Amino acid sequence: MCVDNTPPPPGRLTRRGVLAGAAALAGTSAVLAGAAPEASATSAASLGSPGRGGDLVVEGGRLLDPLTGEVTEDAVVVIIGGVVRAAGPRGRLGTRTPSGVPVLRAHGQWILPGLVDAHIHLNTAAEARDAVLKGATSARSGSTNFYQDVAVRELARQAPERAPRLRAAGIFVTPDLGDTILADPDLAPLARLREGVRSTEALRRVVEVNLARGADTIKTRVNERAGLPEQDPLVQVYDHEQLSTIVATARRGGKGVLCHSYSEKGCHDAVTAGIRSLEHGAFVGERTLREMRRRGTYFTPTLTAIAGLAESSDPVLAERGRTYLPVLKRAVLAAHELGVPLAAGTDSSGGTVDPIGREVELMHAAGLPALDAIRTATTGAAKLLGFDSTAGRLARGFAGDVLVVDGDPLADLGVLSRPARVVRAGFPVPTA
Repeated sequence: MCVDNTPPPPGRLTRRGVLAGAAALAGTSAVLAGAAPEASATSAASLGSPGRGGDLVVEGGRLLDPLTGEVTEDAVVVIIGGVVRAAGPRGRLGTRTPSGVPVLRAHGQWILPGLVDAHIHLNTAAEARDAVLKGATSARSGSTNFYQDVAVRELARQAPERAPRLRAAGIFVTPDLGDTILADPDLAPLARLREGVRSTEALRRVVEVNLARGADTIKTRVNERAGLPEQDPLVQVYDHEQLSTIVATARRGGKGVLCHSYSEKGCHDAVTAGIRSLEHGAFVGERTLREMRRRGTYFTPTLTAIAGLAESSDPVLAERGRTYLPVLKRAVLAAHELGVPLAAGTDSSGGTVDPIGREVELMHAAGLPALDAIRTATTGAAKLLGFDSTAGRLARGFAGDVLVVDGDPLADLGVLSRPARVVRAGFPVPTA
């Protein structure tokens, strides 16, 4: 049975709903309740304007530029309005630092740009804040059930210290939507489909609803899930034609597609269908990796998630993790050696946020040099997300997102999982 060919809800209405959701996440009602009368009378238009970033000077530490690998001793980073205005050695910038701006002293420490988690599931404001505290100041959603990620993106624009800068994926384009069918009234006709979301019309419908609700990217799958013991991750759920429909519909809306995948055939079908990034991809083969290099398709292996399976109390999942992790590490190294662009992502979900620094460590354990591993969570991931002129470096014009760590990350990547301080858009993030 096909889905009725009716248009998705207008973007104007859905954006209003998004802002309302963001206000709820940010606790706007509580803020307004305690505000002065003139503040509580602020127009809805002004509430919709992005919040201004903070002013801060970070000084005294060693500054690492992931792009060049250059280390600057006794560095100064000047952030005004949430944007880096200057970064370099104190001798060159000392006389130009503004007076009256708060100072974060990083003597004896290392200064890096905030990290990027290219695959994370953020369903609550608490999870969003936890991601920032653990070093992810920018991120890409791997989908949510009810468009919480679209609201988290707006929360980040209004109160950047409470959430990472985010690319939202909306809901998962998957054969069985389950309760996600309640995410938008325009999905209701899909409830009548006995075979689930598989027809061309149904696939287009879910993508179009996502676009109308403000998704920045589209998330789909080609294989079943590794994290459910009753599923076989090597079983394919969408074929090349179905994936091509998803990609073509997303492209008409100006968006790319990230695809959950495991089997070599599934990976190859997804890549040749035109996806932007391959997620997980444990059994991706050389043929597909070469095609990825040719197309510029990114690989987001989510090593953290696969390593987590090996620690599961479920024997099926534990064995799956132990089997998949070394295979995936070999695929990551092969991708790196072939020149396939890599992006770090934790695949954090279920209320637990893993530090993105752990993914960088696992990239290194797979065989990447330390600096290249850092790039997967800075310049590399930032380029995938379209943040390459915003995130991933601390240079003039980039976002004032800073990680201060207690050690040399080039010698010990473990320090990235234990940031001493995090700054988001010029605001030092409180640890409590």
